[in-house]
Amino acid sequence: MTNPTSVTEITDFAETIAREAGELIVREREQNTLRTDYKAQTELVTHADVLADQLITDAIRKRFPGHRILSEETMPDLSQAEHLDTPLWIVDPIDGTVNYAYGHPQVAVSIAYAEMGRVQAGVVHAPFAGETFRGTRGDGATLNGKVIQHSGATELRQSLFATGFPYTKDNLEPLIKRLDAMIHQCRDLRRIGSAALDICWVACGRLDIYYENVSPWDFAAARLIALEAGATAGHFSDVPDGYPADLWGRDILISAPDIWQGARELLRSASGYA
Repeated sequence: MTNPTSVTEITDFAETIAREAGELIVREREQNTLRTDYKAQTELVTHADVLADQLITDAIRKRFPGHRILSEETMPDLSQAEHLDTPLWIVDPIDGTVNYAYGHPQVAVSIAYAEMGRVQAGVVHAPFAGETFRGTRGDGATLNGKVIQHSGATELRQSLFATGFPYTKDNLEPLIKRLDAMIHQCRDLRRIGSAALDICWVACGRLDIYYENVSPWDFAAARLIALEAGATAGHFSDVPDGYPADLWGRDILISAPDIWQGARELLRSASGYA
């Protein structure tokens, strides 16, 4: 098979393998005994995570042997994001592993493709919901083939926001301060359990705001989808010099454009940033 000549073809390829991985994880949960383990004693991982990761990374290596892969399960080396000389794939085989283990439907396969530190293509496939979000830089975003756009929210007070919390609970105070500020200034909170779906839900207008500290594989694909749906994406703290903003996950903030600055100021204040 020859290498694709367009980013659209790369997006098509990402969607194909995301769907294949989705079929695998559905089958594993419905037909097999769910085997679980823990990473670093705190983070849940299932056998299906590993199988889906292998399916995706094997397919990428076969078609693009010269590309690098940043994957949560088998290659979680964040320094990969700093090397911009060759294309990089960013993979999360199951975003929402706890949801997956508990039988919840909010589970997604996330695959992004980046060149020179900029994400060019992204696919987030939710197999239990039967929803596939995709975005190609400069070509818009879709959900199951239909064009999507952000909610158009204009008032923070009327906005629905989502966030998440880390597996380790030893430094929750800053997060609780942000949550306290947001819950008093917004309509309400939704806790979905998948960063990729949180962001895609901002992209299609089911949510107005999302913020959190996450890893590249959690948000890289969804962030592009949100941008292509017209949402604003950035950070409420500074991105380190030389690190690609597309792949920096600390203090990420994605929302409808008119409320982004207000949310950023609120989160900065709650965080004690100057």
